[in-house]
Amino acid sequence: RLVGLGRRTRSVRVVESGRFLLLLHHRPVDPEVLTAQLKDKDDRISLLETQMVAQQAGYEAQRKLNQQMMEMMKRMYPNEVFPSVPDP
Repeated sequence: RLVGLGRRTRSVRVVESGRFLLLLHHRPVDPEVLTAQLKDKDDRISLLETQMVAQQAGYEAQRKLNQQMMEMMKRMYPNEVFPSVPDP
């Protein structure tokens, strides 16, 4: 077995995958640490989802405003031809 400096032999496992040699270190994991990390990850995902919903609402509001402005311009200048602009 390969052993790094200061490591016990049983804490390192060697896995051969094709031409690569991987060293997998086995460390005991505290369930409370894992739980805290998962909660933090869930909180960050929730925040991103909230931001995405707010951003989508902003896009929709801007699209409606653009549409209203275009209708107003067409009423003010009925003989003018306005280019069609795709929604973002």
